[in-house]
Amino acid sequence: MSKNKILIAGNWKMNKTSAEAKALVSEIVAVCGSTTSVDVAVCPPFTALSAAAESLKGTNVLLGAQNVYVKESGAYTGEISASMLKEVGCSCVILGHSERRQYFGESDAFINEKTKVAQAAGLLPIVCVGETLSEREAGKMMEVVTTQTVGALAGVTDAANLVIAYEPVWAIGTGKTATPAMAQEVHAAIRALLVKQFGEAGSKVRILYGGSMNPANASELLDEKDIDGGLIGGAALKSATFLDLVKIACSKERGGHKCCCSCQ
Repeated sequence: MSKNKILIAGNWKMNKTSAEAKALVSEIVAVCGSTTSVDVAVCPPFTALSAAAESLKGTNVLLGAQNVYVKESGAYTGEISASMLKEVGCSCVILGHSERRQYFGESDAFINEKTKVAQAAGLLPIVCVGETLSEREAGKMMEVVTTQTVGALAGVTDAANLVIAYEPVWAIGTGKTATPAMAQEVHAAIRALLVKQFGEAGSKVRILYGGSMNPANASELLDEKDIDGGLIGGAALKSATFLDLVKIACSKERGGHKCCCSCQ
Protein backbone atom coordinates (compact mmCIF):
# COMPACT_ATOMS: atom_id res chain seq x y z
CA MET A 1 0.00 0.00 0.00
CA SER A 2 1.18 3.48 -0.81
CA LYS A 3 2.32 5.61 2.09
CA ASN A 4 -0.06 8.34 0.89
CA LYS A 5 -3.31 7.93 -1.00
CA ILE A 6 -2.51 7.49 -4.67
CA LEU A 7 -3.46 10.24 -7.12
CA ILE A 8 -3.74 9.50 -10.84
CA ALA A 9 -4.05 12.78 -12.75
CA GLY A 10 -4.43 13.05 -16.51
CA ASN A 11 -2.78 16.00 -18.26
CA TRP A 12 -4.48 16.24 -21.64
CA LYS A 13 -2.23 19.09 -22.82
CA MET A 14 -3.53 20.74 -26.04
CA ASN A 15 -5.82 17.87 -26.99
CA LYS A 16 -9.59 17.23 -27.14
CA THR A 17 -12.43 19.46 -28.24
CA SER A 18 -15.34 20.00 -25.88
CA ALA A 19 -17.27 17.16 -27.52
CA GLU A 20 -14.27 14.84 -27.34
CA ALA A 21 -13.68 15.80 -23.72
CA LYS A 22 -17.26 15.02 -22.79
CA ALA A 23 -17.00 11.62 -24.45
CA LEU A 24 -13.70 10.75 -22.76
CA VAL A 25 -14.85 11.88 -19.32
CA SER A 26 -18.09 9.93 -19.70
CA GLU A 27 -16.10 6.77 -20.40
CA ILE A 28 -13.87 7.38 -17.38
CA VAL A 29 -16.63 8.11 -14.87
CA ALA A 30 -18.70 5.17 -16.09
CA VAL A 31 -15.98 2.93 -14.68
CA CYS A 32 -14.32 4.81 -11.83
CA GLY A 33 -16.62 7.72 -11.08
CA SER A 34 -17.47 6.36 -7.64
CA THR A 35 -14.03 5.14 -6.58
CA THR A 36 -12.81 6.14 -3.14
CA SER A 37 -9.73 3.91 -3.10
CA VAL A 38 -7.64 6.40 -5.05
CA ASP A 39 -7.97 9.99 -6.19
CA VAL A 40 -8.51 10.52 -9.91
CA ALA A 41 -8.26 13.83 -11.77
CA VAL A 42 -8.59 14.94 -15.39
CA CYS A 43 -7.03 18.17 -16.67
CA PRO A 44 -8.44 19.20 -20.06
CA PRO A 45 -7.56 22.39 -21.97
CA PHE A 46 -9.40 25.54 -20.90
CA THR A 47 -11.98 25.34 -23.70
CA ALA A 48 -13.09 21.87 -22.60
CA LEU A 49 -13.34 22.52 -18.86
CA SER A 50 -17.06 23.34 -18.88
CA ALA A 51 -17.96 20.25 -20.89
CA ALA A 52 -15.81 18.06 -18.65
CA ALA A 53 -17.30 19.62 -15.52
CA GLU A 54 -20.79 18.80 -16.74
CA SER A 55 -19.88 15.14 -17.19
CA LEU A 56 -18.15 14.99 -13.80
CA LYS A 57 -21.12 16.20 -11.75
CA GLY A 58 -21.99 13.81 -8.96
CA THR A 59 -18.78 11.79 -9.34
CA ASN A 60 -15.59 11.53 -7.30
CA VAL A 61 -13.33 12.39 -10.25
CA LEU A 62 -11.63 15.77 -9.83
CA LEU A 63 -11.40 18.46 -12.48
CA GLY A 64 -8.11 20.25 -12.96
CA ALA A 65 -6.67 22.95 -15.20
CA GLN A 66 -3.26 23.05 -16.84
CA ASN A 67 -2.28 26.57 -15.82
CA VAL A 68 -3.42 29.69 -13.97
CA TYR A 69 -2.36 33.34 -13.96
CA VAL A 70 -1.26 35.22 -10.87
CA LYS A 71 -3.71 38.14 -11.18
CA GLU A 72 -7.40 38.05 -10.29
CA SER A 73 -8.52 40.17 -13.25
CA GLY A 74 -7.35 42.90 -15.58
CA ALA A 75 -5.73 43.54 -18.95
CA TYR A 76 -4.00 40.16 -19.30
CA THR A 77 -5.10 38.93 -22.71
CA GLY A 78 -5.24 35.17 -22.99
CA GLU A 79 -4.89 34.47 -19.27
CA ILE A 80 -7.21 32.71 -16.80
CA SER A 81 -7.60 33.54 -13.11
CA ALA A 82 -7.96 31.18 -10.18
CA SER A 83 -11.51 32.34 -9.50
CA MET A 84 -12.47 31.55 -13.10
CA LEU A 85 -11.15 28.02 -12.66
CA LYS A 86 -13.03 27.60 -9.39
CA GLU A 87 -16.25 28.85 -10.96
CA VAL A 88 -16.08 26.30 -13.77
CA GLY A 89 -15.58 23.51 -11.23
CA CYS A 90 -11.81 23.01 -10.98
CA SER A 91 -10.34 21.76 -7.72
CA CYS A 92 -6.71 21.42 -8.84
CA VAL A 93 -4.25 22.97 -11.30
CA ILE A 94 -0.98 21.87 -12.88
CA LEU A 95 1.81 24.43 -12.43
CA GLY A 96 5.35 24.69 -13.77
CA HIS A 97 5.12 21.88 -16.31
CA SER A 98 8.36 21.50 -18.26
CA GLU A 99 6.58 22.64 -21.41
CA ARG A 100 5.55 25.87 -19.67
CA ARG A 101 9.16 26.36 -18.58
CA GLN A 102 10.58 25.52 -22.00
CA TYR A 103 8.16 27.23 -24.39
CA PHE A 104 6.91 30.12 -22.25
CA GLY A 105 9.93 30.88 -20.12
CA GLU A 106 8.27 30.34 -16.75
CA SER A 107 10.71 30.82 -13.88
CA ASP A 108 10.76 29.22 -10.45
CA ALA A 109 9.74 32.60 -8.97
CA PHE A 110 6.73 32.85 -11.28
CA ILE A 111 5.68 29.27 -10.50
CA ASN A 112 6.06 30.08 -6.80
CA GLU A 113 3.70 33.02 -7.21
CA LYS A 114 1.20 30.84 -9.02
CA THR A 115 1.41 28.19 -6.30
CA LYS A 116 0.51 30.72 -3.64
CA VAL A 117 -2.34 32.16 -5.73
CA ALA A 118 -3.74 28.67 -6.35
CA GLN A 119 -3.64 27.74 -2.67
CA ALA A 120 -5.23 31.04 -1.64
CA ALA A 121 -8.10 30.31 -4.03
CA GLY A 122 -8.61 26.80 -2.67
CA LEU A 123 -7.10 25.04 -5.68
CA LEU A 124 -4.72 22.12 -5.19
CA PRO A 125 -1.48 22.98 -7.02
CA ILE A 126 0.33 20.12 -8.76
CA VAL A 127 3.80 21.64 -8.99
CA CYS A 128 6.10 20.09 -11.59
CA VAL A 129 9.88 19.78 -11.34
CA GLY A 130 12.40 17.82 -13.37
CA GLU A 131 15.66 17.78 -15.29
CA THR A 132 16.46 17.62 -18.99
CA LEU A 133 18.59 14.87 -20.52
CA SER A 134 21.62 17.17 -20.81
CA GLU A 135 21.27 18.16 -17.15
CA ARG A 136 21.07 14.52 -16.08
CA GLU A 137 24.06 13.55 -18.21
CA ALA A 138 26.03 16.47 -16.75
CA GLY A 139 25.36 15.17 -13.25
CA LYS A 140 23.16 18.15 -12.38
CA MET A 141 19.94 16.20 -11.84
CA MET A 142 19.70 16.72 -8.07
CA GLU A 143 20.88 20.31 -8.30
CA VAL A 144 18.20 21.16 -10.85
CA VAL A 145 15.40 19.38 -9.00
CA THR A 146 16.43 20.93 -5.69
CA THR A 147 16.60 24.44 -7.15
CA GLN A 148 13.19 24.07 -8.81
CA THR A 149 11.51 22.58 -5.73
CA VAL A 150 12.92 25.10 -3.28
CA GLY A 151 12.19 27.97 -5.64
CA ALA A 152 8.62 26.92 -6.38
CA LEU A 153 7.82 26.45 -2.69
CA ALA A 154 9.57 29.49 -1.21
CA GLY A 155 7.34 30.94 1.49
CA VAL A 156 4.65 28.27 0.99
CA THR A 157 3.30 27.12 4.36
CA ASP A 158 0.30 24.95 3.43
CA ALA A 159 1.67 21.43 2.97
CA ALA A 160 -1.78 19.89 3.24
CA ASN A 161 -2.88 21.52 -0.01
CA LEU A 162 0.08 20.63 -2.21
CA VAL A 163 1.21 17.99 -4.70
CA ILE A 164 4.61 17.72 -6.38
CA ALA A 165 5.13 15.98 -9.72
CA TYR A 166 8.60 14.81 -10.71
CA GLU A 167 8.82 14.75 -14.48
CA PRO A 168 12.19 13.88 -16.00
CA VAL A 169 11.92 15.98 -19.16
CA TRP A 170 13.81 13.40 -21.21
CA ALA A 171 11.08 10.83 -20.48
CA ILE A 172 8.08 12.94 -21.50
CA GLY A 173 6.49 11.90 -24.77
CA THR A 174 9.62 10.00 -25.79
CA GLY A 175 8.58 6.54 -24.75
CA LYS A 176 11.56 6.50 -22.38
CA THR A 177 11.05 6.20 -18.67
CA ALA A 178 13.20 6.27 -15.59
CA THR A 179 13.56 2.91 -13.91
CA PRO A 180 11.64 2.62 -10.65
CA ALA A 181 14.92 2.92 -8.75
CA MET A 182 15.93 6.05 -10.70
CA ALA A 183 12.55 7.63 -10.07
CA GLN A 184 12.57 6.71 -6.38
CA GLU A 185 16.01 8.26 -5.92
CA VAL A 186 14.68 11.65 -7.01
CA HIS A 187 11.36 11.26 -5.19
CA ALA A 188 13.26 10.52 -1.97
CA ALA A 189 15.35 13.66 -2.45
CA ILE A 190 12.19 15.72 -3.00
CA ARG A 191 10.65 14.11 0.09
CA ALA A 192 13.66 15.19 2.14
CA LEU A 193 13.25 18.76 0.90
CA LEU A 194 9.56 18.72 1.81
CA VAL A 195 10.23 17.40 5.31
CA LYS A 196 12.94 20.02 5.77
CA GLN A 197 10.49 22.78 4.86
CA PHE A 198 7.26 21.49 6.40
CA GLY A 199 8.37 19.06 9.09
CA GLU A 200 6.27 15.91 9.49
CA ALA A 201 3.61 17.40 7.19
CA GLY A 202 6.13 17.12 4.37
CA SER A 203 5.90 13.34 4.53
CA LYS A 204 2.20 13.61 3.67
CA VAL A 205 2.69 15.68 0.50
CA ARG A 206 2.04 13.43 -2.47
CA ILE A 207 4.82 13.19 -5.05
CA LEU A 208 3.69 11.99 -8.47
CA TYR A 209 5.84 10.51 -11.20
CA GLY A 210 5.35 12.32 -14.50
CA GLY A 211 7.71 10.61 -16.91
CA SER A 212 5.63 8.46 -19.25
CA MET A 213 3.90 6.27 -16.66
CA ASN A 214 1.85 3.65 -18.47
CA PRO A 215 0.12 0.34 -17.70
CA ALA A 216 3.35 -1.57 -18.37
CA ASN A 217 5.47 0.23 -15.78
CA ALA A 218 2.93 1.66 -13.33
CA SER A 219 2.88 -1.27 -10.92
CA GLU A 220 6.63 -1.24 -10.28
CA LEU A 221 6.74 2.56 -10.04
CA LEU A 222 3.88 2.66 -7.53
CA ASP A 223 5.64 0.03 -5.40
CA GLU A 224 8.34 2.58 -4.59
CA LYS A 225 8.11 4.20 -1.16
CA ASP A 226 7.90 7.83 -2.25
CA ILE A 227 5.94 7.52 -5.50
CA ASP A 228 2.36 8.46 -4.65
CA GLY A 229 0.79 8.36 -8.09
CA GLY A 230 1.24 9.62 -11.61
CA LEU A 231 0.82 12.74 -13.70
CA ILE A 232 -0.21 11.05 -16.91
CA GLY A 233 0.27 12.54 -20.38
CA GLY A 234 -0.29 10.48 -23.51
CA ALA A 235 -1.82 7.54 -21.66
CA ALA A 236 -4.56 9.86 -20.34
CA LEU A 237 -5.98 10.56 -23.80
CA LYS A 238 -7.58 7.14 -24.17
CA SER A 239 -9.99 5.87 -21.54
CA ALA A 240 -8.75 2.29 -21.77
CA THR A 241 -5.14 3.09 -20.86
CA PHE A 242 -6.06 5.70 -18.26
CA LEU A 243 -8.51 3.32 -16.60
CA ASP A 244 -5.87 0.59 -16.60
CA LEU A 245 -3.69 2.93 -14.53
CA VAL A 246 -6.56 3.61 -12.14
CA LYS A 247 -7.13 -0.13 -11.77
CA ILE A 248 -3.46 -0.72 -10.97
CA ALA A 249 -3.51 2.10 -8.42
CA CYS A 250 -6.70 0.75 -6.82
CA SER A 251 -5.16 -2.68 -6.50
CA LYS A 252 -2.10 -1.19 -4.79
CA GLU A 253 -4.22 0.73 -2.29
CA ARG A 254 -6.37 -2.30 -1.52
CA GLY A 255 -3.48 -4.72 -1.02
CA GLY A 256 -4.09 -6.51 -4.28
CA HIS A 257 -7.84 -6.77 -3.81
CA LYS A 258 -10.37 -5.52 -6.30
CA CYS A 259 -11.49 -1.91 -6.17
CA CYS A 260 -14.75 -0.98 -4.48
CA CYS A 261 -16.11 0.49 -7.73
CA SER A 262 -16.54 -1.04 -11.18
CA CYS A 263 -12.98 -0.43 -12.39
CA GLN A 264 -12.15 -4.09 -11.84
